[in-house]
Amino acid sequence: MGPHPAVAAIRLAVRRVLHDLLTEHSRTTDVPAPSGPRATALLTPPLPWAGAPRAAHDTALAPSYELPGPTAQEPPRAAPHERPPSPLVLVACSGGADSMALASALAFEARKLGLRAGGVTVDHGLQPGSDLRAEEVAQRLRELGLDPVESIAVNVGRLGGPEAAARDARYAALDDAAERHGAAAVLLGHTRDDQAETVLLGLARGSGIRSLSGMAAVSGAGGRYRRPFLQLDRQTARKACMVQSLPVWDDPHNSDPAYTRSRLRQEGLPALEKALGKGVVEALARTAQLSRDDADALDAWASQAEAAVRDATGLLECAKLYALPPAVRRRILRRAAIEAGAPAGSLFARHIEEVDRLITGWRGQGAINLPGKVVAQRQGGRLVIRQD
Repeated sequence: MGPHPAVAAIRLAVRRVLHDLLTEHSRTTDVPAPSGPRATALLTPPLPWAGAPRAAHDTALAPSYELPGPTAQEPPRAAPHERPPSPLVLVACSGGADSMALASALAFEARKLGLRAGGVTVDHGLQPGSDLRAEEVAQRLRELGLDPVESIAVNVGRLGGPEAAARDARYAALDDAAERHGAAAVLLGHTRDDQAETVLLGLARGSGIRSLSGMAAVSGAGGRYRRPFLQLDRQTARKACMVQSLPVWDDPHNSDPAYTRSRLRQEGLPALEKALGKGVVEALARTAQLSRDDADALDAWASQAEAAVRDATGLLECAKLYALPPAVRRRILRRAAIEAGAPAGSLFARHIEEVDRLITGWRGQGAINLPGKVVAQRQGGRLVIRQD
C-alpha cells in the first residue's frame, strides 16, 4: 500500500523541485539529467490524490544513511575523468510542521534521486531555551538521515521591526550556510496559507502589483531558494507529520497578537472566510501567481524601455518618461532611485508617486527627499536622482 495522501503530496512537490535542480545541474556538468521510464515514474504520483482511505501510518520513511561528500568550506571537486559530486540540497527547518514535513520529504526523495541532502536550523535567540530547542531540531534532522546538519545562532536587530529583522537575520544565516557547504539550493517550507497571508500584507501596504505577487517559487541569488509547498495547504504538511509520527514544535510567536502576521493568521483570514466563504486562501494564492506574471512582464518592459529614455550622459529625459505608461515609468523611477542608493525595503509607493509628479505634474516644485539620503529633482527637462 502506498503512503498516506498527505505524505504523497509533499513528496511529489519535493520530487519535482529536485528533478528541476538535477536538470539545471546537468547543464553545467557532463552528467545527464534523469530521463526515461525511471525518471517518469519518479515524477508520477504512485496513487491518485483522492480515492480510497490509506493506511494511518507511512512506514516508508528513509532510514539513516551516510551521504557522500565532505562538509568543508568548498564543495568537493571531482578529479579529472571522475564523475562530479552530486548537488547538495539543504532544508531550512524551524521544527514546525511545515519545515519538518519538508525535511522528511527531502530525506526520502534525495536518496532516490542520488542527491546529497542536509539541513539548517536557525536559533534567533528570541525565546528562553531557544538554543536547546534548535539543537533538538538539528538532532531530528540527523535522525532523518540528513547530513550535513547545522544549528546556527544569529543576532536579531531592530531595523524594519521585529519580524523583518528576524527574517533578515535568518536569510543571512542561510546564505552563509549555503555558501560554506556549496549547496545548490535551500528548500523553504512556505505553504499556500503563507502565500495568502503575504498577499494580504502586501495589499495593506498598498505598494502595487509586485507586493501582491507574494513569494516566488524560486528566488534568491542564482535561484538559491526553492519553495516546493506553495501549492499545498498548511494542513497537508501537518497531517504528513502526524501520520509519520514526526514531532513538531509550534512556535508561540505564531499565535502572539503582537506580530502582524500572527494577527492576520488568527483573526484576519478566519474573518474573511466567514464573510466570503471557503476558498479565500486558494483565491489569494492564485492572485499572487497572476500578479507575479503581470509584474514580471511589466519589469521586462521597463528594462527594455529604460535605455530609450536616457540621454547621452545617462540622465532620464522627462518628456520621454511622460510618454510611457505609468506602470512602466514608475518602475524605471524606482530602479533609478535604488541605483542611486535608496534602500529597496524603505522605498514605498508614495515615494515613487512624488517623484512621478516631477514628470507628470511639473509646477516648479523642489527636490523630493527619498530614503537613503537620495534626492530627486528636475533640472532642464532632465530628472536627476542622486545621493547627497
